[in-house]
Amino acid sequence: MSTARASDGLLSIGEVLHLLRGDFPDVSISKIRYLESEGLVEPSRTPSGYRKFTRADAERLRYVLRMQRDHYLPLKVIREHLDQIDRGLQPAPLDGTAAAPRALVAAEGHPTAEDLGADAQELRLSRAELLEQSGLANDVLRELESFGLVATMGGSAAFDATALQVARIAAELAQYGYGPRHLRPFKLAADRELALVEQVVLPMARGRQQDSAARAEEAARTIAALALQLHVTLVKAGLPRTMGR
Repeated sequence: MSTARASDGLLSIGEVLHLLRGDFPDVSISKIRYLESEGLVEPSRTPSGYRKFTRADAERLRYVLRMQRDHYLPLKVIREHLDQIDRGLQPAPLDGTAAAPRALVAAEGHPTAEDLGADAQELRLSRAELLEQSGLANDVLRELESFGLVATMGGSAAFDATALQVARIAAELAQYGYGPRHLRPFKLAADRELALVEQVVLPMARGRQQDSAARAEEAARTIAALALQLHVTLVKAGLPRTMGR
């Protein structure tokens, strides 16, 4: 425990970072500063200009990071949630109409990383485990791999939660006659959308401002959310046409 913390009960930005990193390994001091600049948290300042956070500030940051990671909410929506909480109100539930891409696109019965109890990067499945949990045959899995729809984690033979979710969706679609080759256009479309995101985000990430990386991360999340919402909206609008209406 630092002397400053013991004397005034407040936390330095480094201490807040330490508290958050257990749940959010990628958080950084620049990210915390960026969230402050966006008005999500308002730490006090010492006469010499050092930030001092309360425990409530740290929990506020934890809420922001969780809403970004688990629901991909843009900061504008999170700010509205915090405003409601500050006024003693309960934010609207995150259902299929909320600005949360996972809720919008996750099919019923197909778990997200939260449903599996781990982030996509934390789950580790062997090939046999992936086949068992997805219901795929090994030759179908090999086809999915050949089209880049499923891949092992870098430098290992293990599969993560994303691979499991794709495999389960592929198994469901197989019941309607879709094989791995039919799913390749989805991968190509996703790659094109990511390329559009990169056109905006990469120059931002290379900026000289102290919070460039944090701003680029927020922009990537927001653009991805909007792209997914647009995709879902267009598919829903076109469904009647598939039924001859």
